[in-house]
Amino acid sequence: MLKRTLVANRGEIACRILRACREAGIEGVAIYASNDAGTLFTELADISVQLEGEGLAETYLNQEQILQIAIDTGCDSIHPGFGFLSERADFAQAVMDSGLIWIGPSPDAITKMGDKMTARITMKEAGVPVIPGEEVNGGLDEVLQVAPSVGYPLLLKATAGGGGKGMRAVHRQEDLESEARAAMREALNAFGDDRIYVERLLTGSRHIEIQVLADKYGKTIHLGERECSVQRRHQKVFEESPSVALDAELREAMGEAACAAARAVFYEGAGTVEFLVTPDGEFFFLEMNTRIQVEHPVTEMVTGVDLVREQLRIAGGEPMSCGPLNMRGHAIEVRLYAEDPSNNFLPAIGELKRFIAPTGPGVRLDTGVREGDAVTPDYDPMLAKLIVWAPSREEALQRMGRALDDFVVLGCTTNVRFLRELCINQDVVDGWTTTDMIDRLWPDGWNPSISEQMSNAGLLIAAACESTNHGRVLTSSGASSAIPSPFSTISRRFP
Repeated sequence: MLKRTLVANRGEIACRILRACREAGIEGVAIYASNDAGTLFTELADISVQLEGEGLAETYLNQEQILQIAIDTGCDSIHPGFGFLSERADFAQAVMDSGLIWIGPSPDAITKMGDKMTARITMKEAGVPVIPGEEVNGGLDEVLQVAPSVGYPLLLKATAGGGGKGMRAVHRQEDLESEARAAMREALNAFGDDRIYVERLLTGSRHIEIQVLADKYGKTIHLGERECSVQRRHQKVFEESPSVALDAELREAMGEAACAAARAVFYEGAGTVEFLVTPDGEFFFLEMNTRIQVEHPVTEMVTGVDLVREQLRIAGGEPMSCGPLNMRGHAIEVRLYAEDPSNNFLPAIGELKRFIAPTGPGVRLDTGVREGDAVTPDYDPMLAKLIVWAPSREEALQRMGRALDDFVVLGCTTNVRFLRELCINQDVVDGWTTTDMIDRLWPDGWNPSISEQMSNAGLLIAAACESTNHGRVLTSSGASSAIPSPFSTISRRFP
C-alpha cells in the first residue's frame, strides 16, 4: 500500500488526485510554481513545496527537480495526472530508477503507444483495426511520395503528437507540401520531433473511446465507452456515456479490441483507447492515452468506479476492485474554458470576480479554481469540468442545461453560454454528433444572441445588488426568455 504520493501536476487534476489520496489514507505532496502559490490544490495537500525557476520547463516539466522533491519529502510514489510529464517514458523510467513507484503503465507501454506510428504497427499485429494510412520514416520526401496512395482527403499527424497539435487536413494534392511543412514545424515546436505520418481522413465519423483498467494479476477489463465527438480544434468540449451510436454488440466488440490493445503492451493501470466509428458502424484504432483522461468522471458516474482510487490501488500492488461492466443511467461532461467562442475560441484572461458553481442532485464539479483566482495565459484555460448524471439521456441534457443556467462566472469571458446552446442543439439532442459538427454548424464562428459585454454588465449589477441585499427579478410573470435574468442567475434570494 502507498504511504505518501507526490502529485506531479497542478490545478483541477491535482485536486482530484489529492482528494483520492486523502480518502485512501495516503499523504499527498503538492508541487507548485510561484504563480500557483495559494491556489486550491496547494491547500489540499499535506505537504506543499514550491518549485524553483520560472516557466514550464523550469517548473512542472523539470524532471530532476520534481524527483528530488519526492525523495526529500519521503514519498514512495509519483502520480503524474494528465498533461505535463504524464506520457513521458523517460520520466516514468527515472521515477522507477529512483526507487519510487510510478502510478501509471510501464515506460515501454508509454513508448509504444506514445509514438503513433509504432502504435499503429503494434495494433496491426494485435489484430486491432487501424485507419488506412502509411507509416513514414523518411521525412517530407516520403510523405509526398506515399500520400497519393492513401488518397484524399487525408490527415497529416505528428508521430509524437497529442492535443490536436501537428495535425493538418489536406483535401487537394496541390496543398500537400505546404501543409506537410506546417505540420512538421508545429510538431517540432510542440514535441521536439518533426516526424509526421499519413492517414485517410474519415469525415462524418464519431470519436468514441473505451476506458480500460488492468492490474498486475493479469486482469484487464473495459468500463464502457465515452462519446467525445463534439470537438473544436481537435479538443473535446462535450462528452457523454453511453454513446447513442453503440448497441451492446458493438460496445462489446470495441471493448474487446481495447483490451487487446492494452494486453499487446502489457498495460497496467488506467488508460483509454480511442477509436473513430464510421456511419456504417466500422471502428478504427486512433490512439491510446496512457494516463487518466480529462473526461474520466463520465465513466465514473455511469459505472460507480473511482478510477483514480483504482490507479492508487493497482500501483500499490493490490488487485483492482472492479467487477463486470455495469453501466447505469447517462452522464454528460462539459469543459468550462476561459475562452471567447465568438472570437474563434481564443483564450481569455482575467480575475474570477464571481465563481458560483451549480449544485443539486446528480451534479458534480471538478475544478482547481475559486472566486478571486486569476486566470493567466501561463496554463491551459480550462476552469472546470461540469458533470451531470440522470436516469436517461433526455433528463441528463435537461439537468446539464439547468446546471449551466445556474453557473455564474464573472471577470473573464467563458464558453458557458456556448455550452448551454449545445444542450439544446438539435444535432446534440438527436445524438447526431460528429467530429466536424462545430465547424459544420458554425463555420464562421459562434455568436451569442446578446453580447458578452451586455450580459456581464447585467450580472455585475446583480452582484452589486446582492452585496447590499437589494434587487428584484427583471422578467415579468409568465414572460419567457432564453436568457435567465441576471438577478435570478446570480442569486435566488431576490423576491
